[in-house]
Amino acid sequence: MIEVNQLSKAFGAKVAVNQLSFTVRQGEVLGFLGPNGAGKSTTMRMITGFLPPTAGSVKVCGFDIVEDPIAAKRKIGYLPEAAPSYADMTVLSFLKFSAELRGLSGSDIKKAVRRVVDLTFLDSVLGQDIETLSKGYKHRTCLAQSLIHDPEVLILDEPTDGLDPNQKHEVRQLIKRMGETKTIIFSTHILEEVEAVCDRAIIIDRGNIVANGTPAELKSSADLAGSVVMTLRAREGSDIQTIQQQVAARPGVLRSEIIMADGARLVLRARPDRMKLQGGSLSGPLAEWAVQHDLGLEDIRVEEGRLDDVFRALTVTDAASQQAKNQARAEAAAEGAQA
Repeated sequence: MIEVNQLSKAFGAKVAVNQLSFTVRQGEVLGFLGPNGAGKSTTMRMITGFLPPTAGSVKVCGFDIVEDPIAAKRKIGYLPEAAPSYADMTVLSFLKFSAELRGLSGSDIKKAVRRVVDLTFLDSVLGQDIETLSKGYKHRTCLAQSLIHDPEVLILDEPTDGLDPNQKHEVRQLIKRMGETKTIIFSTHILEEVEAVCDRAIIIDRGNIVANGTPAELKSSADLAGSVVMTLRAREGSDIQTIQQQVAARPGVLRSEIIMADGARLVLRARPDRMKLQGGSLSGPLAEWAVQHDLGLEDIRVEEGRLDDVFRALTVTDAASQQAKNQARAEAAAEGAQA
């Protein structure tokens, strides 16, 4: 339904999007993640035809967004970041106007308006001027206009921005329901939305794709994913360091570390050697070993990866490296100037 091929966008010397390629199939909800300035909104604007690409191509339902823009845009519903609207229109008049722009007429307008009002819970504000609405209701009104023509493809830039927790839940559930039949790309800074709604997620950083996979696949790549945390009640006189070293020497353990040592209670983390385990788990063998050696095993659990850990590892570290490089360049330039 969406084919992005080697898509790039440069603003002068700055490359905002760098040769992105990905596809999105029908009935798939794709989360688009990245830090501020990563190129998410620019990519979405190119997919919708709002911005022309510097290089590469986008096809929506088989139509090239540059070569056949009208046919492609008929298939798209777009909610831009900080979506604009006409402040002096009522919600009802704005939705009717949006329906007319989309080529609807007569009774079809009334049906379309009724459908999106029910979907986005706008009944109570239909007669209000948009300028009098809260930020949340303004955003929901703009979301409703993106749905007015029942599009096959939805591009939603921060669709829960400005909503209260209840409204966020409603929009997430709406996206999930629509994702059963439509193709949806939505950007978000809220990682829990990815787990709650998305079939797949792409993380973009400085215009490049740095991760692409299901939420489960991304979580499994986290540094602590698959680590085993053991709580032991060691015997009197036991050497804590020796126990930690013994755990580290067990098959499939990359290394171990002491999380807490409080009297006789010892909490250890064993990190897996994923190459040796090949998808297996440490928990069973470690539990059996601890029981055999009478180490007083009280609890054992396997840590799940966290999306925010993956996100930080792929973006914050790179950003820190870039900052260090920029600082080094600045210092070198200063030294050159002094010389």
